[in-house]
Amino acid sequence: MAKRILYVEDNAQNKRLVRKILVSRGYEVLEAEDGLAGVEITKKEMPDLILMDINIPGMEGLEATGVIKANTETKHIPVIALTANAMRGDAERFIAAGCDGYLPKPINMTELIDTVRGFLGE
Repeated sequence: MAKRILYVEDNAQNKRLVRKILVSRGYEVLEAEDGLAGVEITKKEMPDLILMDINIPGMEGLEATGVIKANTETKHIPVIALTANAMRGDAERFIAAGCDGYLPKPINMTELIDTVRGFLGE
């Protein structure tokens, strides 16, 4: 059975690129447009991994991550911040806020796949 990855992202081009990369590697990709939808899909679908954009409408990515990590049923799901926020200290700030990993945009295909595989124990 394919591992399921939830990608919380509001940019259509980014979603299309990540979906293409992950699906071509045999993963099932779920998508959410904003943090609130991401939280709801996480509770309902229990993905194996979450890729979380930080700057999304409504409930932003770090708040959504906090909600996911505060829930005993979903706190075990790894959340990787996948964001254009790439200033010094951003990765540490996202990890401190509850994310399990960090990937900067623009998306590097090899880095994305290596990180996903690492968190999924592949």
